[in-house]
Amino acid sequence: MTEITGAAPQNPWGSLKKSDRMPVLFVGHGSPMNAIGDNEYSRSWRALGARFGADYPPPQLILCISAHWLTEGWWLTAMDRPKTIHDFGGFPQELFDQQYPAPGDAAAASAISHQVRQRGSAPLGLDTAEWGLDHGTWSVLKPMFPDAAIPVMQLSMDYSRAPEEHYALARQLKALRERGVLIVGSGNIVHNLRQAQRGAAGHQAYDWALEFDQTAGGQIQQGNLDALQNFLKLGQLAKMAHPTHEHYLPLLYAAGAVDAGEQPQFFNTNFQLGSISMRSVVWG
Repeated sequence: MTEITGAAPQNPWGSLKKSDRMPVLFVGHGSPMNAIGDNEYSRSWRALGARFGADYPPPQLILCISAHWLTEGWWLTAMDRPKTIHDFGGFPQELFDQQYPAPGDAAAASAISHQVRQRGSAPLGLDTAEWGLDHGTWSVLKPMFPDAAIPVMQLSMDYSRAPEEHYALARQLKALRERGVLIVGSGNIVHNLRQAQRGAAGHQAYDWALEFDQTAGGQIQQGNLDALQNFLKLGQLAKMAHPTHEHYLPLLYAAGAVDAGEQPQFFNTNFQLGSISMRSVVWG
């Protein structure tokens, strides 16, 4: 990475103004092709984006935690013009041609880095040049906010750390909701590409995929969000649902920012390829 934060900014929240409380999203992003297709997922993302400024306050900033940015330690993108990253292969050129030229906000990143601390009370690292917006971020934000006018930054995940550490860091994100920040976790509650079945319909899924999805969905529905961090205790079921669990971790970041008693609203509660849960949630 490029830079670790130094002295705290004079204004503890930078440019972020006090606001009505923002909702929190967890979005199952699935295939990158959802970004350019007209399907039930892209339509639901467009409909959700239209609710901001109507049912929800308009965001000052979007903070996205994507399954696709894994680092040593935790980092924020802190460039004013984050690049669009095409971190995939084997797809049509149309997908590689996609751009999402949303601005960043380096001043806000510096402020957030000192308000949300990682292990040892160190500030979050600031990445000023290397990363940008990967497809876990732009593939869902482009349908939601096609004008790309709202500043966007990403928060990385340290995959070497236990789920409990991710959830503990996520709980610090709650205060950002009162500063106009829309927190978006982008991953999948079930994600096993090794078992993908081309041609599977949305209602078709492996028994283990259904069981894991229903278990996590039940915990969310009951407001038992602390239980989500214990998914590895499900043993072989968790291993089948997530041979590697980077697509599950963004759920912990969304759930950690939710207050007790906030009711979830589910959408896209089906599957892609039989082994990828598209279940998505909005709280608030």
